Amino acid sequence: MNAAIKIENVSKLYRLGQVGTGTLSHDLNRWWHTIRGKDDPYAKVGQVNDRTKSTAKNQEPGTKNETTPDYVWALRDISVDVAQGEILGIIGRNGAGKSTLLKLLSRVTAPTEGCIKTKGRIASLLEVGTGFHPELTGRENVYLNGAILGMKRHEITGQLDSIVDFSGCAKYLDTPTKRYSSGMMVRLGFAVAAHLQCEILIVDEVLAVGDVEFQRQCLGRMKSVAQSGKTVLFVSHNLASIRSLTERCVVLSKGGVAFDGSTDQAVSRYIKENLVTDESPVSIANAPRPFGGLDRHLEFVDLKLQGLSEDRSLSTDQPFVLDATIRANEEAGPFILGLTIYAEDKTPIGSAFTTPVAAPAVGSTATTQFQAQFPLGPGQYHCAVSISEARSEGKRLHDSLADVLPFSITLSATDLRGWNSAWGAIQLPNLQDLKLGVG
Repeated sequence: MNAAIKIENVSKLYRLGQVGTGTLSHDLNRWWHTIRGKDDPYAKVGQVNDRTKSTAKNQEPGTKNETTPDYVWALRDISVDVAQGEILGIIGRNGAGKSTLLKLLSRVTAPTEGCIKTKGRIASLLEVGTGFHPELTGRENVYLNGAILGMKRHEITGQLDSIVDFSGCAKYLDTPTKRYSSGMMVRLGFAVAAHLQCEILIVDEVLAVGDVEFQRQCLGRMKSVAQSGKTVLFVSHNLASIRSLTERCVVLSKGGVAFDGSTDQAVSRYIKENLVTDESPVSIANAPRPFGGLDRHLEFVDLKLQGLSEDRSLSTDQPFVLDATIRANEEAGPFILGLTIYAEDKTPIGSAFTTPVAAPAVGSTATTQFQAQFPLGPGQYHCAVSISEARSEGKRLHDSLADVLPFSITLSATDLRGWNSAWGAIQLPNLQDLKLGVG
């Protein structure tokens, strides 16, 4: 592999509550250990990078907690190789070490241990307005920011029209950037970085403040940069963007590499460990009822998906059969059972409804079966269900449950098409099954 970036056993140690890594006494202590050939004495007690755990609960300001180390490993033993022309995605929870890694790659700070080898010029966009002076105009900041990134003045002048067109800020080019919105700052900053004649482009989550049009424009630019043989490192919490742009992704967790592999597997692992773990689909006994105003004249008492295997999966050739047991607490007219299916990241896939069903007698229960052949692609799903009155106007909602019935779809043994998550969650009919008119 022709590597553009080699990250070898890189670690970064920070001291909590301090600027830099410690005091003069600590630096002298480190120096004394170094000349004697010993390890950093403070690195031995560094904590794992977990932002959710307090180092000093109920501690008064200005006091010191002697029982907890002052040092934390923001990154610990990271090793990643990135090939030339590859777009690598990096995802992880806030505080997992993503921005620290990018700062090391951009040489904003140096690693405590390990080494980083890069091949070619690096352009990075890590924070909104990095390198911009608020009193300077947009035009002046383009030259300033380009110089910071390593561009020559004649290079910037030659690219100025393209930079301005890409940013969409031509009208405000001679206005001080202190009057720019955060989105305009990002537009101009990314436009400069994207037009730098670099070999490696590093982009942090800053695109989140841009509008939809600009995000699409940036993703297209990063694809074209990679296709031209350049290397792109892309950090984002927008999993759809990560999936559409990258084929390989690294998941960081508590300062270490939790996974390095295909983007589909990385995103699934990230969602399971971070999104689904905290708010996983639950049983009907404690399922949330997200909508107010439920009269509960009819309510769910049991839900069951037929045909599930031990790992709660259905194959693509199995029908979706839901048995919903409903109890009548008050007299009610005919009702409609509603179903919404969600992807693993809680994106709604689609909804379906039954025809009107007669309500059971007061105090009794009845089971309604919902059967359909949903063309879902392989993946993880869960459901929301509802009971509503069967009338067109003033329809009342009797009951509603969210985050229930988790299940997965797997390819059947006879399905020869295969499936890629980039194709979507719905399998449309094959082209030969469609009746196409010839003009």
